[in-house]
Amino acid sequence: MSGSAQYSSPMPSSANPTGTGIHDHDSRVVAPGEIAVGVAIGRTSEYFDYFVYGIASVLVFPSVFFPFDQRLEATLYSFVIFAFAFIARPFGTFLFLVLQRRYGRGTKLTIALFLLGTSTAGIAFLPGYETLGWMSIVLLSVFRIGQGLALGGSWDGLPSLLNLSAPANRRGWFAMTGQLGAPIGFVMASGLFAYLWANLSQDDFLSFGWRYPFFVAMAVNVVTLFARLRLVVTSEFEELFDRRELMPADGREFLRSQGYVVFIASFGALASYALFHLITVFPLSWILLYSRQSISQFLGIEIIGAFLGAGGMVASGLVADRIGRRRTLGMLATLIAVFSGFAPTLLDGGTLGQDVFILVGFILLGLSYGQAAGAMNDSFEPRFRYTGAAFTSDLAWLFGAGFAPVVALGLSAHFGLGYVSLYLLSGAACTQLALWVNRRMFARGNGKSE
Repeated sequence: MSGSAQYSSPMPSSANPTGTGIHDHDSRVVAPGEIAVGVAIGRTSEYFDYFVYGIASVLVFPSVFFPFDQRLEATLYSFVIFAFAFIARPFGTFLFLVLQRRYGRGTKLTIALFLLGTSTAGIAFLPGYETLGWMSIVLLSVFRIGQGLALGGSWDGLPSLLNLSAPANRRGWFAMTGQLGAPIGFVMASGLFAYLWANLSQDDFLSFGWRYPFFVAMAVNVVTLFARLRLVVTSEFEELFDRRELMPADGREFLRSQGYVVFIASFGALASYALFHLITVFPLSWILLYSRQSISQFLGIEIIGAFLGAGGMVASGLVADRIGRRRTLGMLATLIAVFSGFAPTLLDGGTLGQDVFILVGFILLGLSYGQAAGAMNDSFEPRFRYTGAAFTSDLAWLFGAGFAPVVALGLSAHFGLGYVSLYLLSGAACTQLALWVNRRMFARGNGKSE
C-alpha cells in the first residue's frame, strides 16, 4: 500500500510500479485508466439502483405497501425490507462464484445483471397493498432479495484488478475512481425523485410517478451489462485476470484459510459504511417524519452534498497517496467519531442544522468512502484475493450499512437522537480496532509494521 512505511505492505510480485499499462504479451496495452472506467460504470449502476430503492423506502413504500400502520412504523417496516438485499448479497456472491467456476465470468455476469433487471422491473410493476394485500409485501421482499443476490453475483473483479494494476504511488487515486459511482448514482436517483415529487400531485406520485425511476434503473442495468461484458470477456482482460490469479476459489477452502481475514477486513471501513446511509437514507426519513422542511428542498441539499462528497473522494485519492490508504481510513474514522458527537444537535437544529449535518457529513463520507474499497485486500493470499474482495465488500455493507436506517430511525424515534451518535461512534471504533489488528497481523507475518 502506498504511503509511509508504517502503512506499507509488501508489493505483490505482479504489481505494476510504473503505471504505464499492462501488456498482454505483445498485444495492446491495458492501462489502469481503462480498468477504472469499467469499475466506475459498474459502481454507478449499482449505486443508482440502491438509491432508487432507498429513497422509495422513505417516500413511497410506507404509503403503498404499509398503509395499515402509522407512518413511523410503516417506514420501519420498509427499512427492514430494505435490509434484505444486504443479507442476501453474500449468498449471491457464493452462488455466482460457483456458477463462474463452471461456466465463466461472462455467463455469471449476464445472469446476475438479468436477475437485477428483472427484480427492479418487478418492483416497478408491483401493485400496492390495496390491490394485493399481504402478497404485495411478500413480492416486494422477494424482489428485494433478488436484487441482493444479483448484486452479489455482479462482482466482476475489476476493482481488485485495478488495485493490482495501478502504479504503487497512485493506488489511492485509482481506488477513488470507482467510488465516484456512489455520488453519481445518488445525484441521478435524488434528482429524479425530487423532480417527480415537486411536479406531481401526491396521488399521482404514489400511483405511478414513483415507478419511473425503477424503469430508468432497469434501462441503466441493460446498458451497464453490455459495457461491462465488452471489457471483462475480452482476451486481454481474461489474460490479466489469469495472470493476477483473480479467479474464484473454492468456498470451503477459502473460509478455512481466510475467514478471519475477511472478518477483520470487513470492519476496516465500517465507519464509512455506517456514515453512508446515515447521511443519505436515514435523514430523509427523519425530515419527512419530524421536520417541516420541504422534501424537494432537502433532496436538493443532499444533491449539493453529493457533489461535495465527490470532491472529498478526489481529495482522498491525493491524501491516501501521500500518507497511505489505511492511515487515511484511520484518520477519517477519528473525524467521523468527532462528527457523531454533533449529530443530535444538528439534526434537531431546524433547517440550518439539518443542512449542515448533510453537507459536513457528505464531505466526511467522500473523504473516507473514497478509500473504503479494498484497502485491506492485500492481506489475502494472492489466490484468494478475488473471492476475499467480494466477501469483504458484502460483509462491510451488511455490518455497516444494511441495518443503519432501521436502527437509527427506530432508536432515535423512541429513545432520542443520541443513539445516532452511538451508532456512528461504534462504527468508528470498529474501524480503528480492525486497522490495529491488521497492523499486528502484518507485523507478525512480515517482521515489520504494515
